[in-house]
Amino acid sequence: MGSCRLWYRVTVVSEEGSEVDWNVGGAGRPTMQAVDTVARLALLARRGGASIRLSEVAPEMRELLDLAGLTLEVPWQAEGGKDPLGVQEGVESGDPPP
Repeated sequence: MGSCRLWYRVTVVSEEGSEVDWNVGGAGRPTMQAVDTVARLALLARRGGASIRLSEVAPEMRELLDLAGLTLEVPWQAEGGKDPLGVQEGVESGDPPP
């Protein structure tokens, strides 16, 4: 069993500006499950009027976040009012109109 390694530090910032910090890590390298956790935490924070910030991000975690298209500064800034965590649907030729 390997020793626990720091993957990232997360800070939750409330609307009033108060902050709560956690160190997140595990044995070995982070997986996409760790990225899913970050995305879910960001969504929950946003729904509650807060935001999260990541720091001290391990290189392996940074690679996975980049692969998933997530930035380290959360909440993400949406382009043109689009929900950055939402699914964008493409329309193929031959698809029936909505």
